[in-house]
Amino acid sequence: MDQSYYPHIWSRQNQQLQLQISEAINGEYSAIQCYERISAMAPSQSVRNQILEIRTDEISHFQHFRRIYTSLFGAQPSVKITEECPNNYREALDFAFRDEQQTVDKYLDITELTNDSSIKEAFRRAAADEQNHAVWFLYFMSQNQ
Repeated sequence: MDQSYYPHIWSRQNQQLQLQISEAINGEYSAIQCYERISAMAPSQSVRNQILEIRTDEISHFQHFRRIYTSLFGAQPSVKITEECPNNYREALDFAFRDEQQTVDKYLDITELTNDSSIKEAFRRAAADEQNHAVWFLYFMSQNQ
């Protein structure tokens, strides 16, 4: 879209993109903290290792999204925990599963707000990772009945 003809539309899209990337960063940061807690409650070392591997993916997403944000908006995003992780293992797994599923749609929505192919690819890849994580959390829930 030509910014000179439609600056108000471009500005609104830019603000929406900034807000959604900021929310993605905070969501990843919250997940990193939560998955550390869930891994400590895991019933076995193999489950713990898989949850920590998922957490490593979330750290990668967090770092990548922060770089994108800084590159686009010229400032570091403010980072905060936006969702509290349950203290009960089963509830935490359910929370993580639901969060991962919802995040897939959010990341795909972000791809629609930009024409930048590298940003689109970053969020598409992250959406695929989140779907994979959701499957793992669903599996852990089924094993913990």
